[in-house]
Amino acid sequence: MSTKAKYITGWVLTGIIVLMLVASATDKIRSSEHALEMAGSFGIKAGVYQVLGMIELLSVLLFAIPRTGILGTLLLASYLGGALATHLQHQQSILFPIGIEVLVWITATIRFKELGNRLFHPGI
Repeated sequence: MSTKAKYITGWVLTGIIVLMLVASATDKIRSSEHALEMAGSFGIKAGVYQVLGMIELLSVLLFAIPRTGILGTLLLASYLGGALATHLQHQQSILFPIGIEVLVWITATIRFKELGNRLFHPGI
């Protein structure tokens, strides 16, 4: 894939991730009816769910900014790992958190050459 194609692909995928996770974080921060229903199904108090939304929002913003993108990748991986564990604990589908996690890592390896090199070419 050419450098220009990687650049465009990386930013398109970043945009998709940002749109999905900002919507999710906003839902939690605003304590929408859907968010409160989800929090209740997980046994999480509304205030704690709002804090999770703020963490999610901060992580995705750090991911979107090129200078802090790798830090954002690690924070999103941690956040989504927690979401995965929560879904497993409460017998909920894990497809969404796994799908987002995979998309984040694919996007990160496209956007951040040094990350891709370390993951796929460890001897370099």
